[in-house]
Amino acid sequence: MASPFHGFSFFHPRALAAPKTVAKSAPRRRPRRHEESGALTTFLRLPGLGSVLAVAFLSGVGLLSAIANGQYAAFVHDYGAPADIMARALGFRIDSVTIAGQHEVSDGQILAIVGVDSRQSLLFLDAGALRNRLLAVPLIKNASIRKFFPDRLVIEITERKPYGLWQRGGAVSIIAADGAPIDKLDNPKFESLPFVVGDGAGERIGEYVALLEAAGDLRGKIRAGVLVSRRRWNLKMTSGVDVLLPEADPQKAVALLARLEAESGLIEKAVVSLDLRVPGKLYARLTEEAAAARAAQSHARGARK
Repeated sequence: MASPFHGFSFFHPRALAAPKTVAKSAPRRRPRRHEESGALTTFLRLPGLGSVLAVAFLSGVGLLSAIANGQYAAFVHDYGAPADIMARALGFRIDSVTIAGQHEVSDGQILAIVGVDSRQSLLFLDAGALRNRLLAVPLIKNASIRKFFPDRLVIEITERKPYGLWQRGGAVSIIAADGAPIDKLDNPKFESLPFVVGDGAGERIGEYVALLEAAGDLRGKIRAGVLVSRRRWNLKMTSGVDVLLPEADPQKAVALLARLEAESGLIEKAVVSLDLRVPGKLYARLTEEAAAARAAQSHARGARK
């Protein structure tokens, strides 16, 4: 069998011997690194070493060719990375995934987000990368990934609780208590959440909820809170009436509105808006029909006089 190293030249250890001395009186020196040269010679004479090196060389060339042609990527896609294949063979496959803490996000959605499948191994799984993928989901506030060797993965998440609805530019989003958008509104079960409108209203939804609490029995007649110029609130009633609240102490104004409504049903009358921005005063803007009727009554009273 021809040697796989045919065409390559190797220095024989004897060629490294010291040259003959010119002066007869000079002492004879031993060859340098004689022991190392002998070890190299012994290693190169190991049985089958040439075949092994040839296979390694050809495998490296084949791997580079496979990478260039896309075959390696296809192999990894189908079977996993070589390191994961070896780890699975040693018993570090992922046999079970435990998920805890989820309410609005399903198990299937979580698995799709982290991208865990049978091609991976627990040994080489990047828990930090998986956690970052989960934290990129607005509904997920916190997450932890734990590996229990040899084959169990535990995922625990903390979700943001839907707290209110926020309309900006015609789009309505579900938001958390801190104003962080969670998801778009596409589920009717969230339509009863406190509803705010306007720039910056989401971050201040806690203020609006405090106004609802101050309204008492009137709360059921309040449809939304509109933040005006990021300074003060208007209340949009279910009847269509707009209530203008002051920037300072709006809760006191809402409590006054609730008392007036209980006494006279003010909101149900023919008014367009109620202005409570001046402390201790209430200005009502009537509908066009009501304003015309009121003007006619005043004219009639003046004529009788």
